[in-house]
Amino acid sequence: MERMEPRARSDAYGSRINRSHSPLLANVIPWLSILLGSLLPVFALAAALPMVPPLGFLTLLAWRLVRPGLLPVWAGFPLGLFDDLFSGQPFGFAILLWSMTMLVIEFVELRLPWRAFWQDWFTAGLLVVVYLLAGWLLSGATPTLPALVALIPQLLMSVLMFPIVARIVARFDRLRLMRWKRV
Repeated sequence: MERMEPRARSDAYGSRINRSHSPLLANVIPWLSILLGSLLPVFALAAALPMVPPLGFLTLLAWRLVRPGLLPVWAGFPLGLFDDLFSGQPFGFAILLWSMTMLVIEFVELRLPWRAFWQDWFTAGLLVVVYLLAGWLLSGATPTLPALVALIPQLLMSVLMFPIVARIVARFDRLRLMRWKRV
């Protein structure tokens, strides 16, 4: 088995000779980062109000919007299945909504001739609001006005956190595409 080392930038041409992308990293990093995002809210402190954003869903949105075409449309099913195991929502909730999200983003991308970050942020914000409201309605709790007001901080934090998650995903994407020297 060949050992991989990070690329060294010694000169203008030597850094590109005998280097290639790691297929393992290129294929695994997006999936693992989304799975890790689904696991992180489990370690958050318990509070009376929902405050932790759905990090797995935000990471899925960020990968799909930052790097279109990287994740297949059907990726919402297995990733949603994993999220259902840890989120506390009824089983099948994330499977359905993550799959629908992937289809909606695919539909929106086919209609737009160009995109900008504010459009991605608006799309992600809208999808996060729908995701959290659907989770609130389908959780089994009685939907009341005080419960909706209690959901507002989580909604705001989730929408405002998308650019941070998108920046982290962009860093993961640079790591994913880093050229490695075969030794």
